[in-house]
Amino acid sequence: MTSESGDAGLRQVVPILRMSDVAATQRFYVDYLGCTMDWQEGDEGEDGPFFMQVSRGPLVLQLSSHHGDGTPGAVVLVYTDDVRALHDELQAKDYPYLNPGVEAHGVGLEMKLLDPASNQIRFFQRTQP
Repeated sequence: MTSESGDAGLRQVVPILRMSDVAATQRFYVDYLGCTMDWQEGDEGEDGPFFMQVSRGPLVLQLSSHHGDGTPGAVVLVYTDDVRALHDELQAKDYPYLNPGVEAHGVGLEMKLLDPASNQIRFFQRTQP
């Protein structure tokens, strides 16, 4: 089915990020970042790959331990309306592995987080037209 706009019915983009430590990844995305665990496949004790999807509002990410899915150290840019409010929320949590700041970056403000697999999640708020 194709759409009338000629975009072939394209829908939401969901990045797949590589992970290795399932428990640390869940702690980062669910406990620290405040995402909901949408689903997961695989068992931590099994030899096979483990997959999960997390979301927070319109932010949806999939994480995979499969060697063919992504490379540790990927970057995802997330636009936000209030990066300082998110920063304040994260600072109030007991998560000893990160202490992010908010920095001016081009036409806006940016906060960078590193997940346990060194994937960088950049939260960006445009502040200038």
